[in-house]
Order: sequence, then structure tokens, then C-alpha cells
Amino acid sequence: MIDRRTLIVAALAAPAGWCPLRAQTGMSRITAYAFSFPALAGGDIRLADHAGHPLLIVNTASLCGFTPQYAGLQQLWTEFHDRGLVIIGVPSNDFGGQEPGGETEIAETAQHQYGVTFPIAAKAVVKGPNAHPFYRWAAEARPKDVPRWNFHKYLIGRNGYIADVFPESVEPTDTRIKTAIARTLTAA
Repeated sequence: MIDRRTLIVAALAAPAGWCPLRAQTGMSRITAYAFSFPALAGGDIRLADHAGHPLLIVNTASLCGFTPQYAGLQQLWTEFHDRGLVIIGVPSNDFGGQEPGGETEIAETAQHQYGVTFPIAAKAVVKGPNAHPFYRWAAEARPKDVPRWNFHKYLIGRNGYIADVFPESVEPTDTRIKTAIARTLTAA
């Protein structure tokens, strides 16, 4: 969901004739900070609340062979959160029906089995025309880097744009991810 305040600020700050939903260059000027996710436990996870901080957005699933990556994501959270990194897990049933449960089952897996303390969104669609607006925005920005399975990772830079993308096969604690995170944390 697009945060209306962010959209209004972007429109007012934009040059005359510029449309924040469709820039004249054909590329969206909306940043990731314009979106929010319903939180697993209620309320919203507003990305605008983390403006200026790097984000790692990961579509997750409880019954996937990659589900143990929750532990690596928690390690990243522990290592980089105090420096400004925000990780958000986005449960999705889009790939192999591997997130069939509801809030209780998702919380059981993420928080109780893997000790996750970073924010977890409510279950969302992450691919196709019914995808959550964040995922449609990301697919427009990086059409060759869309999620193909659970635990696909989008690293959003401090500027709110996609800095890097890592497929499900790249473990969260992989040097490539840690290096990219460190780079986004030191970027102006």
C-alpha cells in the first residue's frame, strides 16, 4: 500500500508537470518508503518509518527447504540492526503452497522455532498482477530480478531504491549480502 503522505510530499517536491506515479522517463520515482505491509500481529509496517535506513525485504515461507534461512536473517538483524538495517519478512504462499497457515502458524515458525525478532508482515502475494504494491514496484524497477521462490531478498538502499537483489539460493550470511549491506550502511 502506498503511504499517502509520502506520495503527497513527492508530488509537491517534484518539478512542475512531473507525475510521481509515472515519471516522464518511464521509471517510477516512487521509493520503497512509499509502501507499507500489514503486520503479522496487527497494525502496519510502514516503510516510511524507516526512511534513510537500508531495508532487506524477504519473502518467506514456513514449510520451505529454505526456511532455515530465518536463522541467518536473524543473525543479520543482530549484527546490523544497531547500525540501521531493517529486515522485514513477508510470508507468501505463492511458491509451492509452502505458507499455508495463518498468523499463529507463521509466528510459531518464525518467532518460536527460529527466534526471529525482526518485523514480520502478514501473508502477502509477491508475484503476478495481484502482488502487493511493493512487489509490483520492485518488479517494474528490476524485471529480471523478481522472486522465483521463497526467501528472495531485496536490499533497499538509504535512498529508497533497490541497491541489490539476492535469490533464494544465497544464504543471508553470505559474504555478498553482508558486503552489500555494509556498503548501503555507509552510503550517504
